[in-house]
Amino acid sequence: MSVTDAVSVFAEGTFEEQILELVNYLALSLPEDQRPNYVQPFQDVLTTQEGQKPIEKDEERRRKALTLVLEQLATLLQTVASADAPSSIKYRILSNIFNATPRKSGLRLPVHRALIELASANDELDHLAVSVSEVEKWLSEWDVSVDEKTSFLKTLFDVYTKSGDLDTSYLYQLSYVRSIPPSSPSAESAAGELIATALRSPTTFDFDPLFRLDAVVAAKNHELFPLLQIFLNDGLSQYQDWESGHADVISKYNLDKTQLERKIRLLSLATLGFQNVGRDLPYSAVASAIQVEESQVERWVIDAIRAGLITSKISQTTRTLHIIRATARAFERDQWEALEKRLVAWKTGLSSVLEVVVAAKKRNVPEAPAATPVTVTPTGIEASTPQPQETVA
Repeated sequence: MSVTDAVSVFAEGTFEEQILELVNYLALSLPEDQRPNYVQPFQDVLTTQEGQKPIEKDEERRRKALTLVLEQLATLLQTVASADAPSSIKYRILSNIFNATPRKSGLRLPVHRALIELASANDELDHLAVSVSEVEKWLSEWDVSVDEKTSFLKTLFDVYTKSGDLDTSYLYQLSYVRSIPPSSPSAESAAGELIATALRSPTTFDFDPLFRLDAVVAAKNHELFPLLQIFLNDGLSQYQDWESGHADVISKYNLDKTQLERKIRLLSLATLGFQNVGRDLPYSAVASAIQVEESQVERWVIDAIRAGLITSKISQTTRTLHIIRATARAFERDQWEALEKRLVAWKTGLSSVLEVVVAAKKRNVPEAPAATPVTVTPTGIEASTPQPQETVA
């Protein structure tokens, strides 16, 4: 097949022209004497007989023609993938097939898989411009089995890991583990790998989403599960206690002790900040919480700010840290109660402000002039002119 064979496939023209062009393209992979018989069923469906509506207005015939094409999908994808054509042309062909396939059809999955594999092979995953949320929405619509969804998400996780895009890879790994039934034989190992990925990542500080996955919760006997709990709820002392007795686990999962210690310190700082939003924290309190010298506090605070864990103002004069915002590591009963207290305090403060504003308005409003007397007469309403009052001696 030449490049010119592929360029216009399924790209433009009427529905009939697109289908015939695509079918003729597929027929090129067959011996020449077999091609007419291969194309004939498609021509029969597309030909408008006397008394029939044009195919552009005949939904039933359009559906039948598309079904015939999709039945040849495996051949089609293989043909496109192996064609001697630029990748941009292959993307166009596969994208057009994907968009022409009914939205809820399970046949969209192998087409998108072919797109992913093509992009991965050419190191062009960014060309697809498809978000994780879009893929999850598609999977919820497509008529495919749980196993097919799980396998597809695993493919996405693998290709993005291979590409070095670890942030996107982690998001697909979350979706992959979410799709695995807890009873699956692969659930615990997949959950363990996800925990290890989250712990290894220098930019992952939110561990709460992992505890919302059935496969992770069911993996409570996994050797990394206690460490995950420490990173969700505890501090540096608890981490150090665990680390001292699990050097083999750290080595097994390729964890970096220095990286882990940095993360738990920053998370401890976030917790301290969340408990003191709106307050001033002395450097000494911060240093005690994360077990560093006071001279190092500013460096750790700046690191936490860059990580998006807190927003604060540093006062070198008073050696205090004013907490404006802080990230909660988990949002459960304690966090809801803390939020309730802040809202009550905010409401009280706002009421005081409103009282001051109302009082100020009352002080600044000039007294209204005396009303002019009005007399009702048989002829209408007249304004009375005030008469001078006699002074009684």
